[in-house]
Amino acid sequence: VQLVESGGGLVQPGGSLRLSCAASGFTFSNYPMSWYRQAPRKEREWVAAITSANGNTNYADSVKGRFTISRDNAKNTVYLQMNSLKPEDTAVYYCTYYYQRRYWGQGTQVTVSS
Repeated sequence: VQLVESGGGLVQPGGSLRLSCAASGFTFSNYPMSWYRQAPRKEREWVAAITSANGNTNYADSVKGRFTISRDNAKNTVYLQMNSLKPEDTAVYYCTYYYQRRYWGQGTQVTVSS
């Protein structure tokens, strides 16, 4: 199993980024996928999730209306479109899925700063 995040970087407040997570080693289309984040000196927190079949989505209150999770099962990739970014969104972002245990990518750093 491999989960590889990309797309992080430095962005000004109010800006946008699109994160990608390329998955391999399992049948991607069969599993719900999630994004989590971990800010410095804080616990890792759930951000968004998307189901496997019909693509239903769910979001943490802190990102609702600003972030959009989506997936392309043909490309084995899950995305996180982040708009109206705030300094408090600064964190390492991880994609993840669960099968008998939770699998994590290596993370991608997002820094929101002027």
